[in-house]
Amino acid sequence: MSQIDQDKKAKREALKKLRNSRKEWITGAVAKVKEQKKALKAIKGKLKEGVETVPRIAEATGIPADRVLWYIAALKKYGEIGESEKDGSYFRYVLTEGPPEAISNGQPDGP
Repeated sequence: MSQIDQDKKAKREALKKLRNSRKEWITGAVAKVKEQKKALKAIKGKLKEGVETVPRIAEATGIPADRVLWYIAALKKYGEIGESEKDGSYFRYVLTEGPPEAISNGQPDGP
């Protein structure tokens, strides 16, 4: 066996050990991404029905209110939802058509 073949074999073994040592972390990360996608889909689905507050979204989706608030903040930041009128002390949120023009065309905010 040549030196090149031995090097390739050693690299393959090292990668195999690395994948095995990180298997739990990778599995956990994949599970979190799936959970996040499921939560975002549920929140957007509820907002497709109409304008809602964070507590009502949390109640309807079964997602804790603090997590709904984080998702709402992210969706608002990226222009996927917007604030509507207030309902008592809570803002109501609505789906938007897409990100604001300043974000979608790559222009920074402000002058």
